[in-house]
Amino acid sequence: MLLTTLVFSCKPKSFNEPQISLDNYQIEEGFELSVAASEPFIEAPVSMDFDNKGRMWVVEMKGFMRNLQGTGDDIPNGTISILEDLDHDGITDHSKVFIDSLILPRALAHVYGGLLYAEPPNLWFVDIKDDQPINKVLVDSLYSDGGNVEHQPNGLMVHIDNWIYNAKSNFRYQRKHGEWIKEPTSFRGQWGITKDNFGRLYVNTNSTQIMGDFVLPNTINKNVFYKPEAALNKTLTTNQRVYPLHATSVNRGYVEGVLDEDSLLINVTSACGPMIYRGDAFPENYLENAFVCAPEANIVKRNILSFENIVLSATQAIPEQEFIASTDEGFRPVNLFNGPDGNMYVVDMHRGIIQDKAFMTPYLQEQTAVKKLDTIIGMGRILKVTHKNNQQVSPIQNLDKLKSTELVDLLKRKNGWFRDRAQQLLVYRQDRTDEVVSALIELLQDTNNDITQIHALHTLNGLNVLDFELLESFVYSSKNILSLCHAIVLLEQFASVDRVASVIKLFQELESKDDAFIDLYILSSLGNWVSLAEEKLFPLGHNLSKKYKDEPIFQEAFINSLRDHEEAYASYMSTNKEPLSSVVFQNILETTLSNKKQNKKNFIYTKKGVSTDSRTEGYAVYRNFCATCHGLNGEGVENLAPPLMNSDYVSNSPEKLALVVLHGLRGPIHVNDKLYEFNMVMPGLANNPEFSDEDIQNIILYVTNAFSGNGAILDKEKIMQLRKQKPEKDGGYSEEELIQLQIN
Repeated sequence: MLLTTLVFSCKPKSFNEPQISLDNYQIEEGFELSVAASEPFIEAPVSMDFDNKGRMWVVEMKGFMRNLQGTGDDIPNGTISILEDLDHDGITDHSKVFIDSLILPRALAHVYGGLLYAEPPNLWFVDIKDDQPINKVLVDSLYSDGGNVEHQPNGLMVHIDNWIYNAKSNFRYQRKHGEWIKEPTSFRGQWGITKDNFGRLYVNTNSTQIMGDFVLPNTINKNVFYKPEAALNKTLTTNQRVYPLHATSVNRGYVEGVLDEDSLLINVTSACGPMIYRGDAFPENYLENAFVCAPEANIVKRNILSFENIVLSATQAIPEQEFIASTDEGFRPVNLFNGPDGNMYVVDMHRGIIQDKAFMTPYLQEQTAVKKLDTIIGMGRILKVTHKNNQQVSPIQNLDKLKSTELVDLLKRKNGWFRDRAQQLLVYRQDRTDEVVSALIELLQDTNNDITQIHALHTLNGLNVLDFELLESFVYSSKNILSLCHAIVLLEQFASVDRVASVIKLFQELESKDDAFIDLYILSSLGNWVSLAEEKLFPLGHNLSKKYKDEPIFQEAFINSLRDHEEAYASYMSTNKEPLSSVVFQNILETTLSNKKQNKKNFIYTKKGVSTDSRTEGYAVYRNFCATCHGLNGEGVENLAPPLMNSDYVSNSPEKLALVVLHGLRGPIHVNDKLYEFNMVMPGLANNPEFSDEDIQNIILYVTNAFSGNGAILDKEKIMQLRKQKPEKDGGYSEEELIQLQIN
């Protein structure tokens, strides 16, 4: 009896895990695809993060496009859920809600012992106690104020410099001494953000697979009167081809060049969720490959990054073959993440409709209805990609229980997830004991691992124990180019008059290495030093500028360091009868001085929030004031109003459409050769003070895009003229009047 009891007590628990078939999915040879989580445990996931126990936390945007009408997006049904694998077989068998009643939540990140998450328009932070949120703090009330659901900030990625970066945003965030800091950064991407081991940031837009910065963030954009272009937000994939397995339904598939003769999508139209692979479970040649989601084509792409001096590029890994491809039109990969097990995780929203109503054309509405894609709802998946030679399944250790010195050891791990999280925890703990600091300094001496050195530098900086002397010693002794560049960037914060001579000597020593990477970061990091002793630093900057006279990246780096000292530099050069380094720099300097004179700043220093696009504004007005009679889908309402979908009133003349919107319409009327004899009169908006010329402009753009497929833009001057062009009788235009009307 005792033996039987022991046997049953040792038997692992059995859980009812969903069985999801992936028979219609293809993945690159050598890899396997499995389901790590699925419905009923999650629905409509759009982003995720792993906690310090290795559990997945998932953002569920359940309210997005639940039907063709787009209704229900204002219902607070979004959640952030914790997924658990209690039997440790790699498949989610339990979930619990951490936060509910959210409206279209979109991003999250584990930081500072709690959770940062975005629910438009706000960015929130909560502490975590027993898997429950406490001490809710509003970090930013303008995080995503305005904009369309497809065009609002997202990402929330903690970076190696201890700042939190976003996509579709020009701000970064950090918490110091209990206070949240928000400051400008370069505007990047649309949906999803990632990084490489050095610390460059990568994003994309719907029509561009991968974009990236050639330099570390916030190292070349500090001159408020110059907007750098040579090194930021560069398109890395010159070829945007995709290779789906089946005919593709996309928003403007009727436009020539979108689909081929077999109705296969030619170029990406909904690229999102990029990921640079930084794990340790794939073969070596996959390290720092760029993976990209293309949900409209039901694929995940793989590109090989090339690092040639300063410039980056990305090319399709295997010609005419995708990393993952499926004939399942519910497969909607929207985000990719490196996992603590070294594998790649695919966030599959698994939804039929992924095009927001404000942008949807009649063509896609019809395709969606015919294929019944609107019935794919209430689902969601997290897929795991493993390599056949590395499939171990084991729970990770709870990082919260590790000593700080054990976390320091994790900075040496090959898997970037552990390095990132160990650094974050060390900075959060602020453990400045001699044992921890000494261990970090010891890592700086590991000349065989420059990536570990970079993490150690920024961890020391985050602990506020980094100083000029330590950096100076490191620069003189280190032979690793990548970590030297980070040290140069970090040196600038310690600028003081008594250190000017030392740093000039140091930079001259570095310049003698004749390395373009080092020279670039010297040129971009002179700013604080120039402000202290401009005439002593001008010759150093000038010599480096002249060395790379025809390369705009270096010239933009120099103007970054000359901020607030452009006139003094020009005067210095003139006094010493020394010409500027090049025509390239002269043009950049003249542009900067002109912008300064006009107080024309780089928009990242003036832009405070997300701008809402015209179609989204137009949709909001249409939904609130027009849809009651014409229907959300523009199909009309029986005995009330005729259809707008494919109506000649919508497709033929935007000016006449504007006249109807402004001054109203009297029946009877013909729409697509069908007579509608309504007794009611459609009222115009011209005399309603709530509607500006811009509102009318936005309504026209939305209606023509949504119901004819060809969005028309009328300028405000034209709308002002049309306001004055009134019908013969009160109560609106008649059909006959509109037919006879000649529009100038």
